Amino acid sequence: MNTSNLIVCRCEEVTLEQLEEAYQSGCCSARQIKMKTRATMGACQGRVCRQMLDAWVHLKNPQLPRDAEQLAYRPPIRPVTFGQLAKGEV
Repeated sequence: MNTSNLIVCRCEEVTLEQLEEAYQSGCCSARQIKMKTRATMGACQGRVCRQMLDAWVHLKNPQLPRDAEQLAYRPPIRPVTFGQLAKGEV
């Protein structure tokens, strides 16, 4: 089974292969991988994929403490469409 196209972050369409590439390029913490790949930065703000990314990083680098660089979690106050922004309705 080819897992390289497995999508980890649905909002930003980040695949397992992209995580691997970021890790191989020197990104060894969840925060560094987030900055490189945009995983957890989509519409859900990591509610779906953050724990999976943290667990994957821990599997790759078990000597790194789990809470070394926790990812920020910033839920939106309320969803707003681009149309509402353009009309100044917000």
